[in-house]
Amino acid sequence: MKKKSMTTLQWTSQDLLGLPDNGKRYEIIKGELYISKQPHYNHQVVCSQVGFLLKTWSRQTSAGIVYPAPGIIFADDDDVAPDVVWISKERADVALEADGKLHLAPELVVEVLSPDNNNEKRDREVKLKLYSRRGVSEYWRVSWPKRQLELYRRNPAELALELVQTLFENDTLKSSLLPGFSCQVSELFEDVIIISEENNDNK
Repeated sequence: MKKKSMTTLQWTSQDLLGLPDNGKRYEIIKGELYISKQPHYNHQVVCSQVGFLLKTWSRQTSAGIVYPAPGIIFADDDDVAPDVVWISKERADVALEADGKLHLAPELVVEVLSPDNNNEKRDREVKLKLYSRRGVSEYWRVSWPKRQLELYRRNPAELALELVQTLFENDTLKSSLLPGFSCQVSELFEDVIIISEENNDNK
């Protein structure tokens, strides 16, 4: 991930329309442009599995909708694309506009970390603050290298997302936001493939 720092220019959603469609992800947070490179294979595998598990539960309950990498425009200077979101049907009816983007916070946002210091800092600090400010109810931060999930939940008294659980492979993921949803954390990493540098050298 590369951050383009501008001292005189505040990026807006309109500016994103002129950027190239080259497979990179462009996001704006508080007027700063963040550029993410093509994601790692394991990143996409985990995103797909999270989406599958949430979608299976949503179909059973008809409670909401799962979106992979949706555009969310909170404001002209806050325009992001999280890895996966879940949003109730009631909120989706209000949040989804004619441009095909969400304009209100979904209840749940999931970000899958990649082993890159810049990406991790963005998801651990910058996006956590953004989702806190904008009213996200739960934030799941998944690390496939560490095979763990950090669950943040909104504290109504503080109006901020707070870490309530760090879950590992043998733990069960449940959420008061999603009644009846349950999975073992290891399910998120079923298809993750680790290739060591030593194996690469021997090819």
